[in-house]
Amino acid sequence: MAGNSQRRNRRTSNKKGATVGSGGQRRRGLEGRGPTPPAEARKKHKKNRIATAKAKQAATRRPAPRRGGAKGASEMVVGRNPVFEALRDGVPATTLYVQQYIDNDERVREALQLAGERGNINLMEAPRAELDRMTNGLNHQGLVLQVPPYEYAEPQDLTTFAYDNGEDPLIVALDGVTDPRNLGAIVRSTSAFGGHGVVVPERRAAGMTAGAWKSSAGTAARTPVSRVTNLTRALEAYKKEGLTIVGLAADGEHTVEELEQIGGPVVIVIGSEGKGLGRLVGETCDYRVRISMPGGAESLNAGVAAGIVLYEAARRRA
Repeated sequence: MAGNSQRRNRRTSNKKGATVGSGGQRRRGLEGRGPTPPAEARKKHKKNRIATAKAKQAATRRPAPRRGGAKGASEMVVGRNPVFEALRDGVPATTLYVQQYIDNDERVREALQLAGERGNINLMEAPRAELDRMTNGLNHQGLVLQVPPYEYAEPQDLTTFAYDNGEDPLIVALDGVTDPRNLGAIVRSTSAFGGHGVVVPERRAAGMTAGAWKSSAGTAARTPVSRVTNLTRALEAYKKEGLTIVGLAADGEHTVEELEQIGGPVVIVIGSEGKGLGRLVGETCDYRVRISMPGGAESLNAGVAAGIVLYEAARRRA
């Protein structure tokens, strides 16, 4: 009725006005949520569970036991630059894990290209959460390279390798060298000067990790490394085969230049920079030699010292 239209707060229209303070919810609700992610990226989808399970299975898979060494665990190289450098330097690898929807920058493209060129590296996509689990939360930047355990040789393989080539064995043994980069550098020098292999102890010593491979500049692929449980016993076995054991020590009775035996079948023993040769290893040596240093330096890096002695041995053999 006409009189009723004058009542206070009476609604005279069926249309609702804009809600005060809505914050644009109606407008955002009309914008849409973009394209639907693929099935592998949706957490509760069957394909996502399958992809995650495959990545876990590949990460925990262990290669078959290798000749001459104890069973070892695979090593993970993480991060865009480390992975690229490992692939560039020929570090052996079984699988390259790439994070799903990773930013495809130059380093990622180069790493994928190097892995593809090798032809024997598996490429696998994995969710970020799975890569975090595999690397124990390290900053992997979306790239993880799985490096298999190194195939260590038997100590006798090194002398057999030399005799098969009609040469006197030239072997380097390391006592207490814990830096993988030094080990890699020594493997490189051994290869450069015609050596037949390197012997390292299992405990308190560097092994052939990805870092050692990189330092060897690819020479680890052709210069065998043997790992022994007891270095002293291994040296004694070499002595029974007729090899001379020469230990490098700052207080050696002879200089490298004057010891003629270094040009024959020999094992050159290099100690750590700090402690030098261990007592039992030093007592096993037939000779203890020193490097002449007119400049007065107290010691040399283990890798540098090994290179000098190997050069002298190669010079005498020539």
